[in-house]
Amino acid sequence: MNIHKAIRAVILTLLYLSTVVSISRAQSPTAVPQTTDNSPEIQKQIEELSKKLTETQNKKTSLANQIAYMNNQIQLTSLKIQETGVKITDLTVDIEELGKRIALLESSLTNVSQLLIDRIKATYKSNQVSPVAGLFAAEGFSDLISRSKYLQLVQSHDKRLLFEVQVTKSDFMAQKELLEVKKEELFALQKSLEVQSVQLDQQKKDKEYLLQVTANDEKKYQELIASAKAELEAIQAIIAGRGTESKVGDVKTGDRIASVIQGPSCNSSGAHVHFMVTEDGMVKNPFNYLKSGIEFENCSGSSCGSSDGDAFSPSGDWNWPIDPVVKYSQGHGSTWAVAHIPWLPYDFHDGIDINSTSSPNIKAVKDGVLYQGSYTGINGCRLRYVRVEHTDSNIDTLFLHINY
Repeated sequence: MNIHKAIRAVILTLLYLSTVVSISRAQSPTAVPQTTDNSPEIQKQIEELSKKLTETQNKKTSLANQIAYMNNQIQLTSLKIQETGVKITDLTVDIEELGKRIALLESSLTNVSQLLIDRIKATYKSNQVSPVAGLFAAEGFSDLISRSKYLQLVQSHDKRLLFEVQVTKSDFMAQKELLEVKKEELFALQKSLEVQSVQLDQQKKDKEYLLQVTANDEKKYQELIASAKAELEAIQAIIAGRGTESKVGDVKTGDRIASVIQGPSCNSSGAHVHFMVTEDGMVKNPFNYLKSGIEFENCSGSSCGSSDGDAFSPSGDWNWPIDPVVKYSQGHGSTWAVAHIPWLPYDFHDGIDINSTSSPNIKAVKDGVLYQGSYTGINGCRLRYVRVEHTDSNIDTLFLHINY
């Protein structure tokens, strides 16, 4: 074969390989361009509504203002859902395009790599020919020089293309890593959408509950606010020792000390005992003292038995003050009611609200001294309670909304 034709053939092959690698790399940039944000107007509305909610947070003194606040909450959450949906759509397109580019790049790299391996093998075999054999094979001295230059040219191009292929492979791995990152982002957005959807449903239910309880009546709403404020004032006064009390005498664990008022009272919407534990005047979590394993019904959330209720987590060694089945209507601390009932004037519940489905009687949880007391608050409502001063510690247990 004429050496000049061979050189031309090799150069054409090398040009082909260079073109394939260049095209593959051009189709697989080191980063996928981000899709243009399609929701600037949505973001603007979200910012405006967030500002409005902040401004009206402390102005919910009327039913109309409270409903307006809830409507803004619902609209804001709806906008956030819409925004998340747009992001999910854009990210899904990114992932699909990235997957196509990775597949094309992988196929091209496989083909080019194999061609280069074949070329290197051929070049290596050429290098195995001894100089003497090459001299006898050449048609003359000039042909020998041409063969030598040809081999050097092929080796140089092979090395350069091999380097480019390795760089492109590195880009390929980076693309695969980017794909995994985007898949994780998509998963996080999908989870966020689920949370936002649940939140929207709950906000709508909260509004429906408010309208149902108040019958959309401003007077009724103000009565609920006044009753809740009166109860809070009375509880805080009793904890501070400002209740009017009389000593009854010693009691033993399990002795009857009071009974739950059956039905609503002037600052209670339904039958329950508000059970508190204090130590040196500081409120404690009753669940840290009460025994576990008691039969109960959790009605502290949106409905009895719902998954959004407050945690029921007793872990102590005290017997319960009421008989099972315990109907549990509000927990300790930042409760479901605090988050979802708009007329409550507190953000922390200092006891637990419970009732018995089998007996109205309330029993002492420890040996101590029993006191009967009451506090009359701002609306003239007299809240009755009993207090047991424990004999083995600085702990008091208090029971509110009861009859002696």
